[in-house]
Amino acid sequence: MSDDHGHAHDDPGTDDHHHHDRDHLGVAVLTVSSSRSLDEDPAGDQIADALESAGHGITTRDLVPDDYDKVQATVERFVDRDDTDAVVTTGGTGVTPDDVTVEAVEPLLAKELPGFGELFRRRSYEEIGTMVVATRATAGVADGVPVFCLPGSENAAALGAELIVSTAGHLAGLASRDEEGGTHEHDGDGHEHADGEDEHGDEKHEHGEGGADGHDH
Repeated sequence: MSDDHGHAHDDPGTDDHHHHDRDHLGVAVLTVSSSRSLDEDPAGDQIADALESAGHGITTRDLVPDDYDKVQATVERFVDRDDTDAVVTTGGTGVTPDDVTVEAVEPLLAKELPGFGELFRRRSYEEIGTMVVATRATAGVADGVPVFCLPGSENAAALGAELIVSTAGHLAGLASRDEEGGTHEHDGDGHEHADGEDEHGDEKHEHGEGGADGHDH
């Protein structure tokens, strides 16, 4: 599609726009909480179950406390994994002093995806009203890997997972394209391939944090 000046625009309705979509993703899930464990992690379970039901695979899961350095180092490690195409965090997106997930992740992002957080808050408003202003869900791309940061409540994780399932394949395909338009895919042996070519060369963390509605802010 082009405008009157001959400029081309992406058309979300065309098959070509979705040419690089990825049907199967390897996803790393990180829970950020100082009070939970992986054995009792309903938000992380919601995310993992939704992604697996959609045909994606969980490459790894971990849990770290609300600590800037530990969150940042873990997300960076996940992004660097050869088998991981997307990263999802849950928890630490509120406004209390120890909510540091967004601050820890943002320096890793080469590109921000503000539309994800905007859509998440729009959908959340239907459930928690104006308390949504304290919800800092965000997303971006780090080294070609989409990273999504969700609040820590089970309801917020379910909503976020729904949005991720519907967008992650498209975002991962676009974010991993090289300059010629090819797509880098991990083959599991530590190498990346571009279109087939070898390339050697805490309970408080809710939708509206600590609110009476049970959502993290």
